[in-house]
Formats: sequence, structure tokens, C-alpha cells
Amino acid sequence: MPKPLQYMGQVLFYLLFVVVIGFFSTSPTYTHLPPDETLIKLSFSHAGQHVGACRERTPEELAKLPQYQRKVTTVCPRERSDVVVELELDGKKLYHVVMKPAGFSRSGNSNIYRRIPVKAGKHTLKARLKDHDGDDYNYVRDETVNLVAGRIMVIEFKAETGGFIFKNHAS
Repeated sequence: MPKPLQYMGQVLFYLLFVVVIGFFSTSPTYTHLPPDETLIKLSFSHAGQHVGACRERTPEELAKLPQYQRKVTTVCPRERSDVVVELELDGKKLYHVVMKPAGFSRSGNSNIYRRIPVKAGKHTLKARLKDHDGDDYNYVRDETVNLVAGRIMVIEFKAETGGFIFKNHAS
């Protein structure tokens, strides 16, 4: 094939490539959120309480163990409780999840990351968490929030600071 035809073929190929890239750089248009919505992000990691209480080993149990393991007389269960999280917006259940602990012996943290789009405006937001076996929620936060359109509210959880933290961020 003569050289001028090769060059014309390359130019045609590159031109087609540029047109395709140019088209997909502007189309289809992407909209992060509709203009009247905001986003709630629920993101944290938390370990539930241990399933059972620690106990002392009996003399018979200690006698069955090798000599080097007899020093530890207290036995504590590794398994942790499920973590239950609920979100309510204006009295209506927005989200509910029962998170299992990670790990083979169910001794790790329960992790959550959830994006929930909601209508912008002033709302009553309630977040609840239960990390033990029982019916009552041991962490509850109820607050009136102003959710601005196009912004993101992040809900975190830190047990050492008292529970849920609501933060408003720009998108």
C-alpha cells in the first residue's frame, strides 16, 4: 500500500477517535442530585457488645488444659452482638439494618456505608443504634435539621463521644 494512503488512513482513524472521545466527554450529561434533593450518608464502623459475660474456669476445666494455659483462669466469649441501626425522617422509617459482626467467630466490627437521597428542607431526623441483646436502643439522637439542596449530610457514630454525629457538608 502506498505511503499517502497509509497516512490518510491514520488521520481518518485518529479523527474518528477524537470525535468519539469528544462525544463521550460531554454526553450523556451527569446529574449528581436532582435540584430539590440532598443526600444523607451513613458511614461508620462499630463493634457490638460481647454476647456473654466473662466467667471463671472450674478446677476440672483447668486440669484438662496444658500447664502453660492454666494461668488464664478467666474466659470471655469472643462473639459480639449484632448492631441494629434505624433512621427516621419526620416520623417515617427511612432505613433499618441489622449488621452482623465481621470475622469467622463474629468478633469484629460491624461496618456500614449507605447513601440515602431525600427531599431538601427542614426535617426531624432520628438515628438509633442498638449494640446489645435486648429490645431497647442504647444510642438515640433526635434533631431538627435543615437539609439544603445539593449538599450532603454525613452521619457518623462514635460511642466514646456519646453516639451519633450529624455533619452538613458541601457536595
